Order: sequence, then C-alpha cells, then structure tokens
Amino acid sequence: MLHIAGVDEVGRGPLVGDVVTAAVILDPARPIDGLNDSKKLSEKKREALYEQICECALAWAVGRASPAEIDQLNILHATMLAMHRAVDGLGVRPDEVLVDGNRTPDWPYNSRAIVKGDGSVAAISAASIVAKVVRDREMQTLDERYPDYGFARHKGYPTPLHLERLAELGPTPYHRMSFKPVQRALAAQQRPGE
Repeated sequence: MLHIAGVDEVGRGPLVGDVVTAAVILDPARPIDGLNDSKKLSEKKREALYEQICECALAWAVGRASPAEIDQLNILHATMLAMHRAVDGLGVRPDEVLVDGNRTPDWPYNSRAIVKGDGSVAAISAASIVAKVVRDREMQTLDERYPDYGFARHKGYPTPLHLERLAELGPTPYHRMSFKPVQRALAAQQRPGE
C-alpha cells in the first residue's frame, strides 16, 4: 500500500502567531466522510472532522514556524520550513507528498503541488482541517491572554478591528514584526504625541 501524505498550511496572512502546517496520511480502510477545504466548513464541522482524522488517520503531524522565524526567513520560507517539520514528524514515511498550492519545499520526498488541492484531494483536505483547528485553538488561547485584541474573532488576520487595536495597544510579543501593519504600529508608538 502506498502511503500518500497530504500537506496544507494555515496562517500565512495573519499578523500574529505561528504559521501552522499539517501532514496527514489517511487510512483507506477507515474512510472519513465530509472532508473538504477547511475554509468551506463550519467551525463545528471542522472540530468533528478533526477528531475523526486524529482517530482514523494512519499518521498525522503538525509543523509550525514561529513569528521570529517568519520575521527572519520571510513568510514563504517559514511556511516551507513548517511543512518540512510536519512531514518529518509523521510516524509513517510517505511514498508521496501532495502539497496544496503551486510549490513544494525542497526536500527528499517525492512530491507534487496541487492548486486547490484542499478541496479536491482527501489527504490535503484532512491536513487543511487539522492545521486550521490547531491554529484557531491557539488564537483562542492567545485571546484569553490578550483579550483586548479580539484574536478569537479575527484569528490574527488584519481586519479593521485588529488594525485598530494594534494601533491603540501596540504589538504583542506574538506579532510578526516584519509585517507592515505591525511595523506601522511600532513606529507610531515610538513617536508619541504626534
């Protein structure tokens, strides 16, 4: 039996938190109904599928890159690093890795990039769900630590609310300092009274 891993990422666009990737090898003997691009599923459905994936998959792993790594490497290279970490974390070595998007990391795995794969390839859909649930839960935790920013609502994306709070309160230690809106907030804080 060939072990096909699906890989997807969540969190390239937000201003705060890790970029999170997941790798999933599904078990053909334990199919999971309802897999789809995580963005097309309700939170309740994603949570239910997440539990099923964790229970039924042959292997799954999460990889991440921190805001400091994102700032150092840039978001694309940090995403590739996080994908490496996810696939390397699998308990089963994949025969092939299918990555959502238009590029794959430079790695020793036989792999293909599949545009919109998160909606058409079950293993990539599963990876997108795992990554999204993990990252959303982390944003919920961050929201409890920094309730004034609204992280549970916007998940760190640059919504009007987030930008407003960022301007008022400045960045947290979890913000990506290389991202322009965060740099603007930092610059504004360094020029009080203007």
